[in-house]
Amino acid sequence: MRTTALIDRVLADAITGTKVAGVVGAVADASGAIYNNGFGLRSLGGVHRMTTDTVFRIASMTKAITGAACMQMVERGKLDLDRPAGEILPFLAEPKVLLGYDGRGNPVLRAARGVVTLRKLLTHTAGFVYDTWNEDMNRFATDTALPAARTGKLAALHAPLGFDPGERWEYGINIDIAGRMVEVASGLDLETYMRRYLFDPLGMKDTGFVLRPEWEGRLATVHSRGADGGLTPFEVAKPAENPEFYAGGGGLFSTAQDYLIFLQALMHGGSFNGARILQPDTVASMGQNHMGALNVLPMISAKPAMSNDVELFPGMDKKWGLSFLINTQDVPGRRSAGSLAWAGINNTYYWLDPKKKVAGVLMTQVLPFGDKTVLDLLDRFEEAVYQTIG
Repeated sequence: MRTTALIDRVLADAITGTKVAGVVGAVADASGAIYNNGFGLRSLGGVHRMTTDTVFRIASMTKAITGAACMQMVERGKLDLDRPAGEILPFLAEPKVLLGYDGRGNPVLRAARGVVTLRKLLTHTAGFVYDTWNEDMNRFATDTALPAARTGKLAALHAPLGFDPGERWEYGINIDIAGRMVEVASGLDLETYMRRYLFDPLGMKDTGFVLRPEWEGRLATVHSRGADGGLTPFEVAKPAENPEFYAGGGGLFSTAQDYLIFLQALMHGGSFNGARILQPDTVASMGQNHMGALNVLPMISAKPAMSNDVELFPGMDKKWGLSFLINTQDVPGRRSAGSLAWAGINNTYYWLDPKKKVAGVLMTQVLPFGDKTVLDLLDRFEEAVYQTIG
């Protein structure tokens, strides 16, 4: 009988001092879930402990699930990876590129060269950027009162591009827009669509865009790390009621065990718990490089309170699949080359190693993103997982 004591020790160490308030880790291999445990508190100064059913704001870990929804629609012929996305969302037909600002402080815009497609949206090469990591877009959003995608206002999706489609990789609201394409093409809001075609079939009972009353007592508090390393509770706005769209780039609540179910479905070629959500060829394609010769670039923060400068696996070429980061080299003692991964801004992380059939989820609730303490924990957690599996 395999022991998971090493993983326990790594996570238990993470709650000492002011490292993190609490953490949940979950792991699966080809045989199924092999680990799921929580340590610490849901909120500093509180009494409720982190448990395996603690609910987290998973933010951009939503993107992979939205990617799966998009690929379901591709399988059904409702969406196409390479047709102009403007055929589904007319505002994408003639996008503008924000070039910067002139001497009088006015934004300089021009017509985009190139076409926005679903493939480019899913790989963050369509040109849309986030104001969190782009100074010009941060200024534009402030000057024009452009709403954030999390507000659920459709106006948020009408942002200018930061560059021409296909020119480079930059992280942005691309998958929020891809999620809106699912809504329009299916005739269902994303909450209903995902519930019907992903969450209910797989048994992901604690995942959704709408904050449920029964989650209130299980919801982890987001904490902000100060310059002294200490943590302070950070108030997060509740989701908008009756949104105009659901933010497929970052709006989901979930648990570590629910997210692990989703990763296991991908691990097993699109089928898990007696349900098939995608065809094996589709899942295999999602995990391949879809950005060609382009590479994932460092994310330079324009909002230090929300994110540090971030580059995962510095010095390594990294690619993007149909909603995943792909490392191109083996990481010694950890994931294989070709593994799929990403994260959420509140320092939640996952990876899926298709070669070794290993999936891991690490959930905390800490700002800013790219927190060194949590990234160090992720490294140790992953090392412990592979040592445990052998």
